[in-house]
Amino acid sequence: MDRVSREFQIFVKPVGSLCNMACRYCYYLEKEQLYPRAARFRMSPQLLGEYIRQHVETSTEPLIAFSWHGGEPTMAGLDYFRKIVEIQKTLCPPGRRIVNGIQTNGTLLDDAWCSFFAREQFTVGISVDGPRELHDHYRCDKKGRSTFGRTMNGFRLLSKHGVACEILCVVNAINVRHPLEVYRFFRELGAGFITFLPLVERDRDSGSGVSGSSVPSEAFGDFLIAVFDEWKTWDIGRVKVQIFEEAVRTAFGLEHTLCIFKKTCGGVPVVEYNGDFYSCDHFVDEEHRPGNIRERNLAELLDCPGQQAFGRAKRESLTRYCLACEVLDMCNGECPKNRFVKTPDGEEGHNYLCAGYRKFFNHCRPFVEEVSRVWKMRQPPGVSP
Repeated sequence: MDRVSREFQIFVKPVGSLCNMACRYCYYLEKEQLYPRAARFRMSPQLLGEYIRQHVETSTEPLIAFSWHGGEPTMAGLDYFRKIVEIQKTLCPPGRRIVNGIQTNGTLLDDAWCSFFAREQFTVGISVDGPRELHDHYRCDKKGRSTFGRTMNGFRLLSKHGVACEILCVVNAINVRHPLEVYRFFRELGAGFITFLPLVERDRDSGSGVSGSSVPSEAFGDFLIAVFDEWKTWDIGRVKVQIFEEAVRTAFGLEHTLCIFKKTCGGVPVVEYNGDFYSCDHFVDEEHRPGNIRERNLAELLDCPGQQAFGRAKRESLTRYCLACEVLDMCNGECPKNRFVKTPDGEEGHNYLCAGYRKFFNHCRPFVEEVSRVWKMRQPPGVSP
């Protein structure tokens, strides 16, 4: 059978939604309620091996990438991840390479974990929301205590062992008011790659439709503008900020790599600890569960009509206001989970974050256009982006 080209990134949850922290804005802790009879939230060794086998067979690129998420995936234990790597090495086809990424809160990391990550060349994403007072506002442990010190200890250990580390910062109603304090803190840590993730929590009882913790749309745009101007002045070539990287891709006519800015989605599903496959990390519910990898193989689930329709719906449900936007190619309507407000002319299904994204992308457009102009000048005749 001919091998198809298939692009995907699966968020696999080896311990489901279990976590040693209780972040006040976490949307995934409640997913434990999907499995009320579960005795133990851990992917069994047999299922783990089957998942890795299916993932390898389903991948069509030379580089086979695994993404380990939670909850808190390090709660599975270091020996569990040693077993993961052992299985991967036995299943990796000749001439191809397997890489691993893991998203963690960092609080359980020690020298043994970080030595393992360094040896096996894991990319580690660590969740930090800024300096202590900003980080601790929402990111607390089960007893409501500060997690900042433990998170920073994890970050320092990763740095000590030379582990490629990416910071994920949730921008919320509190830290959005301190853009330069947050960014400069990360820069002083030596962060080489930063992702800013806007917090949008639905609250149908509020006047705005979102919780008080959620980032105000325009304030998020102002946050990004302040960070962008600082980055453009001091840090081009030294610090990568994911949303800036995505904006600049349009200068070269390149497709977005981040799912929220792609024209269609569906390529970033979830596999839960018991093998259940869900369309997206933000749509883990029965309606968006095409099946289980024990009953249908991973390739079939990724390619099934329901998953394909889920991906196309992002493009097909854009509002007229969005379709006429001058920065549509930078945003593409962002994530469908945030499309619950009305456009200025009253059309339903518009993105809550539109005002902020539009403000930011218009602010950075002159820079992106200049990058494109300079790049084109340097290309030989006949070469296009």
